[in-house]
Amino acid sequence: MELRRIRPDEHEAAGDVCVAAYDPLLTGAEDDYRERLHDVATRDAQAEVWVAVVEERVVGVVTYCPPGSPWREIGRQDEGEFRMLAVDPAAQGTGAGTALARLCEERAREDGAAGMALSSLATMATAHRVYVRLGYSREPARDWSPVPGVDLLAFSKTF
Repeated sequence: MELRRIRPDEHEAAGDVCVAAYDPLLTGAEDDYRERLHDVATRDAQAEVWVAVVEERVVGVVTYCPPGSPWREIGRQDEGEFRMLAVDPAAQGTGAGTALARLCEERAREDGAAGMALSSLATMATAHRVYVRLGYSREPARDWSPVPGVDLLAFSKTF
């Protein structure tokens, strides 16, 4: 598995992976978040999009939000933050998600961060197990709701 910055010709494929991974959590075809998940080109222009590639196929994607990125949500000044970690359903369980999360931690360290923060839907139990295994702790005081009915749980880790 190769981990690297996304190339512009992979934006569409990465968007498809992101939507496929999040699809069970969306409220239906009319869910506005589907379009936001698929719009990898905008995230890549305003943050850093990284991919996991196997045999030239994007199997995982994550958005690392460096300091100053408009994609940051809960990261404090001394923390890194990543969002929209997604693995193609056919590749889940291969370690791609864990590898992408660790890559984001490395990027945060390069940026001088002392830790990492992220938000996750309460229903994303599999992702929560990955975060706990990587040393993240729940931060209930930082839980939040971007829109009514969408409750996000906060996790953080100190390096």
